[in-house]
Amino acid sequence: MPGFINKNNIITNVIQQEYHDLNHLNKGGNFVKKRVKRDPYAWESIISIIALIFFISLSIVKYGTDPQIPILLGVLVASLVAVRAGFSWDEIETGMLNGITNSLQAVTILSFIGILIGVWIQSGVVPTMLYYGLKVLDPSFFLPATVVICSIASLATGTSWGTAGTIGIALIGIGEGLGFPLPIVAGAVLSGAYFGDKMSPLSDTTNLAPAMVGTDLYTHIRHMTYTTGVSMGLTLVIEIILSFFYGGGEGNLAAVNLIISGLDKQFYISPVLLLPPAIVMLLAYKRIPALPGITAGIFSAAIIGSICQGNGFNDILSVSWSGYVSNTGTEVIDSLLSKGGFESMLYTISIIICAMMFGGIMEQTNQIRVVVNKVLQKANSARSLITVTILTAIGANLILCEQYMSIVMTGKMYSQAYRDKGLHAKNLSRALEDSATVTANLVPWNSGGAYMAGTLGVPTIAYLPFNFFCWLSPLVSLFFGWFNITIHPTDETDEISKATQSGIITAGDQVAVLGKYPDQDSFVSMK
Repeated sequence: MPGFINKNNIITNVIQQEYHDLNHLNKGGNFVKKRVKRDPYAWESIISIIALIFFISLSIVKYGTDPQIPILLGVLVASLVAVRAGFSWDEIETGMLNGITNSLQAVTILSFIGILIGVWIQSGVVPTMLYYGLKVLDPSFFLPATVVICSIASLATGTSWGTAGTIGIALIGIGEGLGFPLPIVAGAVLSGAYFGDKMSPLSDTTNLAPAMVGTDLYTHIRHMTYTTGVSMGLTLVIEIILSFFYGGGEGNLAAVNLIISGLDKQFYISPVLLLPPAIVMLLAYKRIPALPGITAGIFSAAIIGSICQGNGFNDILSVSWSGYVSNTGTEVIDSLLSKGGFESMLYTISIIICAMMFGGIMEQTNQIRVVVNKVLQKANSARSLITVTILTAIGANLILCEQYMSIVMTGKMYSQAYRDKGLHAKNLSRALEDSATVTANLVPWNSGGAYMAGTLGVPTIAYLPFNFFCWLSPLVSLFFGWFNITIHPTDETDEISKATQSGIITAGDQVAVLGKYPDQDSFVSMK
């Protein structure tokens, strides 16, 4: 009947349309249920996280094996969770590949650092640094001096990775010669390196953190001085106390003299050999990208080494791949100088690739996001919000295995919550640096921890207890949050506009920083 609407027909059409939305016809004309993609449940995501931690802990603590295969088992569990949530294999694979792609710049830098170490030893750069360092540094103040030296170097260059890979290696050798346990020396090196990295306006993380949350660079640095100053003060006090226990002694002085004489016999020692590290630091200070700066350090050392040590082109090529092997017959010197080369970094690179596969899946399939959103529901005060921010950033370093991903993910997820609570964005950026930046090197399978262990020759677990600055920083930040110390509200003057108008920063600076990370997931830079 024209104009008559059949209610049953309408209901039937709606049901059929919904059925077609959820299903598709196979070749035989039969309806087959389509897979419906959804966000993983929080408990599913937690299974992936627990699986990774369980497999790695079991392999390292119980069996003493390497972490690569356990990480891949974690990748398998995360993939199964993603499949259960309706994600296709193509999407899971895309996540893995994105994770690996994000690590490629760090992997490249790591490879070049390995070459640099080998060439610097062969050319006499590292031996010269050891020689003069052993003559100047006294055991009674070596540890606090190490922290200060690395702090200055990292402040000037903005890079903890570069500081550890150059000056840090020399200080490790000096410390061993002075009779200090290597984990303690490595802890002092990293404490200084990450202090400078965190506070330097040249550091990429120091620029990234405020850019992600909506404040400016210098407001961020000023706000960090409160927590960072306390953390560094406590670190120096501890290092001075440790120096009383390990510094001095005739046995140490005898070992130092043995090393000095051995270096003098094996290498031509001259201040001119300090030119390559000076070049690297100058280029870093000038904000020349990492790879060109490292390459300049390699070529300058190779040229000077050819002149001063008589190294041939074949010798340079050999040591670039397999590292330098010292054969003086003196065990302490041979252990100090037998290292470096591209080959020496392959183990660390394999850890980074496996770890980034896991992190990529967790990011691509929203497994991290659902856990954080669940946690955010419990953050009802400024105290609890700062607490969950710090814990989330540390957790992201454990799971995503990359500090940059940790900074971006945590910053973006909590920035609105800070605004809702009436908290200034600089509180969030400080919490990010107090946690994500400094704790990455404390995780063996994180790119930071893997790099530092490979570069300094000290396992991450071994130096972790002695890297005082890096584990004190989040604790101090939590203390400031709990007792509302220097936690500033948003009713202050808009400091970005104020800084821009006064000429401290320009609008272009802000755009440049934000433009450097347009999609917040495709950046890895030298630390």
